[in-house]
Amino acid sequence: MRKIKKNCVFCRANSRKDVAFVNAAFHLGKVLGKRKFDLVYGGGRLGLMGCVSVVAQHQRRVLGIIPSAFTVNNLVGETCGKEIKVATMHERLLTMMELSDAFIALLGGFGTLEELFQMISWAQLNIHNKPIGMLNINGFFNGLLSFVGHAVEQNSLHRGHERS
Repeated sequence: MRKIKKNCVFCRANSRKDVAFVNAAFHLGKVLGKRKFDLVYGGGRLGLMGCVSVVAQHQRRVLGIIPSAFTVNNLVGETCGKEIKVATMHERLLTMMELSDAFIALLGGFGTLEELFQMISWAQLNIHNKPIGMLNINGFFNGLLSFVGHAVEQNSLHRGHERS
């Protein structure tokens, strides 16, 4: 496995504040910077994405990948660090995958889950073999992990894929 230099973080951009998740996002940004990892993320400055990127940019390089439609009327706020504009959400995810060495998912909604599942699917299809992790703050991913276990029990997922 190659050396990890750039971590991609998937998380929500909405502005709802939950102290535990905000603190975790700030802490993750700080840890990435201290350990000399660059950050690749979905761009903008809102929500947890903003928390991670604002802290990380003080210590390391930050790269936001953002669909052009999101830059109209400054929909997600100004991106921290360098910004790459892409045409579509699919192109955004593909670019994030190509430019990252590992993936971390924090609290998020359908967009975050889509990004997480896409990386898992692409790993299973050998499109990449990069590590994927979930930062399970306050048990946020417990229900998802339980579902994955259930899918394995029902033979919908191969045993071992739950660790992808």
